Amino acid sequence: MYQVFVNDKPIILTTVVSEETNFKNYLLDTVNISKVIKELNTTALEEVRLIHKNPNKLLKKFLKKLPNVVAGGGKVVNDKGEVLFIYRNKKWDLPKGKAEGKESIEETSVREVEEETGVTGLEITKPLDITYHIFKRNGKHKIKITHWFEMTTTYDGKLEPQENEGITKVEWLDQSQQEKAMANSYANIKILM
Repeated sequence: MYQVFVNDKPIILTTVVSEETNFKNYLLDTVNISKVIKELNTTALEEVRLIHKNPNKLLKKFLKKLPNVVAGGGKVVNDKGEVLFIYRNKKWDLPKGKAEGKESIEETSVREVEEETGVTGLEITKPLDITYHIFKRNGKHKIKITHWFEMTTTYDGKLEPQENEGITKVEWLDQSQQEKAMANSYANIKILM
Protein backbone atom coordinates (compact mmCIF):
# COMPACT_ATOMS: atom_id res chain seq x y z
CA MET A 1 0.00 0.00 0.00
CA TYR A 2 1.19 3.51 -0.83
CA GLN A 3 -0.07 6.93 0.23
CA VAL A 4 0.11 9.91 -2.10
CA PHE A 5 -0.94 13.16 -0.47
CA VAL A 6 -3.07 15.91 -1.99
CA ASN A 7 -2.52 18.59 0.64
CA ASP A 8 -3.02 16.42 3.73
CA LYS A 9 -5.58 14.01 2.28
CA PRO A 10 -4.25 10.67 1.04
CA ILE A 11 -4.79 8.82 -2.19
CA ILE A 12 -4.27 5.21 -1.08
CA LEU A 13 -2.92 2.78 -3.69
CA THR A 14 -4.18 -0.66 -2.69
CA THR A 15 -5.32 -4.09 -3.87
CA VAL A 16 -8.15 -4.23 -1.31
CA VAL A 17 -11.68 -3.07 -2.06
CA SER A 18 -13.39 -1.86 1.11
CA GLU A 19 -16.93 -0.63 1.62
CA GLU A 20 -16.98 3.14 1.12
CA THR A 21 -17.60 5.28 4.20
CA ASN A 22 -15.65 8.56 4.31
CA PHE A 23 -13.74 7.65 1.13
CA LYS A 24 -14.30 6.59 -2.47
CA ASN A 25 -12.88 3.64 -4.41
CA TYR A 26 -11.77 3.97 -8.03
CA LEU A 27 -10.07 1.55 -10.40
CA LEU A 28 -6.49 2.69 -10.95
CA ASP A 29 -6.51 1.78 -14.66
CA THR A 30 -9.49 4.00 -15.53
CA VAL A 31 -9.43 6.77 -12.91
CA ASN A 32 -9.49 10.43 -13.92
CA ILE A 33 -6.74 11.73 -11.63
CA SER A 34 -7.72 15.39 -12.11
CA LYS A 35 -11.22 14.58 -10.89
CA VAL A 36 -9.81 12.80 -7.82
CA ILE A 37 -7.58 15.77 -6.96
CA LYS A 38 -10.52 18.16 -7.32
CA GLU A 39 -12.73 15.94 -5.13
CA LEU A 40 -10.12 15.79 -2.38
CA ASN A 41 -9.62 19.56 -2.51
CA THR A 42 -13.28 20.59 -2.62
CA THR A 43 -15.30 18.00 -0.69
CA ALA A 44 -15.42 16.48 2.79
CA LEU A 45 -13.98 13.20 1.47
CA GLU A 46 -11.15 12.09 3.76
CA GLU A 47 -9.34 9.92 1.22
CA VAL A 48 -9.55 8.20 -2.15
CA ARG A 49 -8.49 4.60 -2.74
CA LEU A 50 -7.21 3.52 -6.13
CA ILE A 51 -7.53 -0.22 -6.64
CA HIS A 52 -5.44 -2.54 -8.78
CA LYS A 53 -5.23 -6.32 -8.50
CA ASN A 54 -1.45 -6.52 -8.91
CA PRO A 55 0.39 -5.03 -5.88
CA ASN A 56 3.63 -4.84 -7.88
CA LYS A 57 2.06 -2.52 -10.45
CA LEU A 58 0.25 -0.10 -8.09
CA LEU A 59 2.93 2.55 -7.84
CA LYS A 60 4.28 2.17 -11.38
CA LYS A 61 0.83 2.62 -12.94
CA PHE A 62 -0.02 5.55 -10.66
CA LEU A 63 3.20 7.42 -11.42
CA LYS A 64 2.30 7.35 -15.14
CA LYS A 65 -0.82 9.44 -14.41
CA LEU A 66 1.09 12.72 -13.91
CA PRO A 67 4.57 14.13 -14.56
CA ASN A 68 7.06 13.16 -11.83
CA VAL A 69 9.50 15.42 -9.97
CA VAL A 70 12.24 13.57 -8.09
CA ALA A 71 13.53 15.23 -4.92
CA GLY A 72 15.77 14.48 -1.98
CA GLY A 73 15.67 15.69 1.58
CA GLY A 74 17.05 15.23 5.04
CA LYS A 75 16.03 14.69 8.61
CA VAL A 76 19.16 16.15 10.17
CA VAL A 77 20.04 15.43 13.79
CA ASN A 78 22.70 17.38 15.71
CA ASP A 79 24.86 16.40 18.71
CA LYS A 80 22.05 17.39 21.11
CA GLY A 81 19.50 15.15 19.39
CA GLU A 82 17.65 18.14 17.92
CA VAL A 83 16.18 17.94 14.42
CA LEU A 84 16.69 20.65 11.77
CA PHE A 85 13.43 22.23 10.55
CA ILE A 86 12.57 24.92 8.04
CA TYR A 87 9.51 27.18 8.12
CA ARG A 88 7.98 27.82 4.69
CA ASN A 89 4.44 28.68 3.56
CA LYS A 90 3.40 29.06 7.21
CA LYS A 91 4.24 25.39 7.94
CA TRP A 92 7.12 23.50 9.55
CA ASP A 93 8.88 21.27 7.06
CA LEU A 94 12.13 19.39 6.53
CA PRO A 95 14.62 20.67 3.93
CA LYS A 96 14.29 19.05 0.52
CA GLY A 97 14.46 19.86 -3.16
CA LYS A 98 14.62 18.75 -6.77
CA ALA A 99 17.39 16.61 -8.20
CA GLU A 100 19.64 18.44 -10.67
CA GLY A 101 21.65 17.08 -13.58
CA LYS A 102 23.36 13.76 -13.02
CA GLU A 103 23.71 13.99 -9.23
CA SER A 104 22.76 10.97 -7.13
CA ILE A 105 19.71 11.25 -4.88
CA GLU A 106 22.07 11.30 -1.87
CA GLU A 107 23.98 14.24 -3.40
CA THR A 108 20.68 16.02 -4.05
CA SER A 109 19.59 15.53 -0.44
CA VAL A 110 22.83 16.88 1.06
CA ARG A 111 22.99 19.83 -1.38
CA GLU A 112 19.38 20.83 -0.72
CA VAL A 113 19.78 20.72 3.07
CA GLU A 114 22.92 22.88 2.79
CA GLU A 115 21.26 25.38 0.40
CA GLU A 116 18.03 25.72 2.37
CA THR A 117 19.55 25.94 5.87
CA GLY A 118 23.24 26.92 5.69
CA VAL A 119 24.16 23.74 7.63
CA THR A 120 27.32 21.95 6.46
CA GLY A 121 29.27 18.84 7.48
CA LEU A 122 26.30 16.58 6.76
CA GLU A 123 26.71 12.83 6.88
CA ILE A 124 23.99 10.43 5.71
CA THR A 125 23.44 7.69 8.29
CA LYS A 126 20.54 5.80 6.69
CA PRO A 127 17.76 6.05 4.11
CA LEU A 128 14.27 6.84 5.40
CA ASP A 129 10.91 6.53 3.62
CA ILE A 130 10.11 7.78 0.15
CA THR A 131 7.11 10.13 0.27
CA TYR A 132 4.70 11.12 -2.49
CA HIS A 133 2.57 14.21 -2.85
CA ILE A 134 0.76 16.01 -5.62
CA PHE A 135 1.36 19.71 -6.15
CA LYS A 136 0.40 22.27 -8.76
CA ARG A 137 2.94 24.34 -10.68
CA ASN A 138 2.07 26.66 -13.59
CA GLY A 139 -1.47 25.29 -13.65
CA LYS A 140 -0.38 21.64 -13.97
CA HIS A 141 -0.43 18.89 -11.36
CA LYS A 142 2.73 16.87 -10.74
CA ILE A 143 3.80 14.11 -8.36
CA LYS A 144 6.77 14.89 -6.13
CA ILE A 145 8.69 11.75 -5.18
CA THR A 146 10.94 12.63 -2.25
CA HIS A 147 13.73 10.33 -1.10
CA TRP A 148 14.49 11.06 2.56
CA PHE A 149 17.70 10.38 4.46
CA GLU A 150 18.60 10.60 8.10
CA MET A 151 21.70 12.76 8.47
CA THR A 152 23.96 13.88 11.28
CA THR A 153 26.13 16.95 11.67
CA THR A 154 28.30 18.61 14.31
CA TYR A 155 27.60 22.04 12.71
CA ASP A 156 26.84 24.69 15.31
CA GLY A 157 27.18 27.80 13.16
CA LYS A 158 24.60 30.30 11.94
CA LEU A 159 21.40 28.95 10.38
CA GLU A 160 20.60 30.71 7.11
CA PRO A 161 17.11 30.35 5.61
CA GLN A 162 17.11 30.32 1.81
CA GLU A 163 14.71 33.25 1.46
CA ASN A 164 14.44 33.05 -2.36
CA GLU A 165 12.84 29.59 -1.78
CA GLY A 166 10.28 31.13 0.60
CA ILE A 167 11.98 29.83 3.76
CA THR A 168 11.56 32.35 6.59
CA LYS A 169 13.11 30.39 9.49
CA VAL A 170 15.56 27.54 10.11
CA GLU A 171 15.63 26.08 13.62
CA TRP A 172 16.93 23.13 15.61
CA LEU A 173 13.93 21.70 17.47
CA ASP A 174 14.09 19.45 20.53
CA GLN A 175 11.55 16.66 21.14
CA SER A 176 8.83 18.83 22.70
CA GLN A 177 9.28 21.58 20.06
CA GLN A 178 9.03 18.91 17.32
CA GLU A 179 5.73 17.69 18.75
CA LYS A 180 4.37 21.27 18.68
CA ALA A 181 5.69 21.79 15.13
CA MET A 182 3.90 18.62 13.94
CA ALA A 183 0.56 20.30 14.70
CA ASN A 184 1.47 22.72 11.88
CA SER A 185 3.26 20.50 9.38
CA TYR A 186 2.48 18.14 6.50
CA ALA A 187 1.23 14.54 6.62
CA ASN A 188 4.38 13.38 4.78
CA ILE A 189 6.63 14.97 7.41
CA LYS A 190 4.65 13.39 10.25
CA ILE A 191 5.37 9.96 8.68
CA LEU A 192 9.13 10.67 8.95
CA MET A 193 9.04 11.78 12.57
